[in-house]
Amino acid sequence: MDFKLQVQDPKSKARTGEITTDHGKIKTPIFMPVGTSGTVKAVHQHELANDIKAQIILGNTYHLYLRPKIDILEKAGGLHKFNGWDKPILTDSGGYQVFSLAENRKITEEGVIFRSHIDGSKHLFSPEGVMDIQRSIGADIIMAFDECTPYPCEYDYAKNSMEMTHRWLKRCCDRFDATEGKYGYSQTLFPIVQGSVYKDLRQQSAEAIASFGREGNAIGGLSVGEPAEMMYEMTEQVCEILPSDKPRYLMGVGTPANILECIALGIDMFDCVMPTRNARNGMLFTSEGFINIKNEKWQDDFSPIDEKIGGTSAFYSKAYLRHLIRSKEILGAQIASIHNLSFYLWLVGEARQKIEDGTFAEWKNIMVKKVNQRL
Repeated sequence: MDFKLQVQDPKSKARTGEITTDHGKIKTPIFMPVGTSGTVKAVHQHELANDIKAQIILGNTYHLYLRPKIDILEKAGGLHKFNGWDKPILTDSGGYQVFSLAENRKITEEGVIFRSHIDGSKHLFSPEGVMDIQRSIGADIIMAFDECTPYPCEYDYAKNSMEMTHRWLKRCCDRFDATEGKYGYSQTLFPIVQGSVYKDLRQQSAEAIASFGREGNAIGGLSVGEPAEMMYEMTEQVCEILPSDKPRYLMGVGTPANILECIALGIDMFDCVMPTRNARNGMLFTSEGFINIKNEKWQDDFSPIDEKIGGTSAFYSKAYLRHLIRSKEILGAQIASIHNLSFYLWLVGEARQKIEDGTFAEWKNIMVKKVNQRL
């Protein structure tokens, strides 16, 4: 993987860049739609590429490991061939899923013993095993195995967890460097900064992660319930330590306003289930604010969902989408999902353009107010 830093905004830490992988280029800042089980819910791959204009999507190690299982993915020739997506893919190592399975897992130095949410069967995820699994899945960018601490979290727990994450990272790097990709293209490993919301721990973790000298770095353990201002404070602190010539990925973030504020702090890559999850419930993000499309006020509004976004968003009316969502038609979830993802990709694309124009800071302040208002 190669990363070229392109333009630095004069009034903030925002920047543009370009990541090159064997499956194509990614222009940053970028939002990555979440395809947990090998699919972005309710969206075809051709819609992801052509309508939404996604440049990279995510898969999840935990879910793909349990179903369809790794042997199936290997027989298919990796996730790209299995799901028909020929652009870059990133896989999350499963650390967050382990965090969310608090009732069904046990964390040890060796790794995490957990029970499947599907059939209750027992499994072990170790740093080495997770590297092997992600080699088999075949993502272009793979994540180190870490523990994502909850919020709130006691200082001692956060410290011990962070130190174990660093020990696990050493094991991840050793295994990754001792193996090769299975499908004829290269893969890249990103470590993950942890430390909960404690400044000294975040500093220690960022310094430790930077010392490994990998091709990109991620920030985890945020957007787990802490106040937004606390997330921004931790992000700003970590971005000052992580090397500027490597892409920075803020995991699981977030709302449109979160993304804009964190671009201003120097983040390059984002992912979140919010656009698709909210879409299925009728919550739409638009260039003028957010909409609950189920509300009666939209029943005879025949204007486009969002003309500025174009594509599907400019084709269907608010009234028609409301009818579909309230009727529980599958097409409603599909249109809403395509719209919300298109908006997120439009938003980071606009941010990129404004950074290049030197007008990002002013535009960001206007847009944060807009995207936070209910229409």
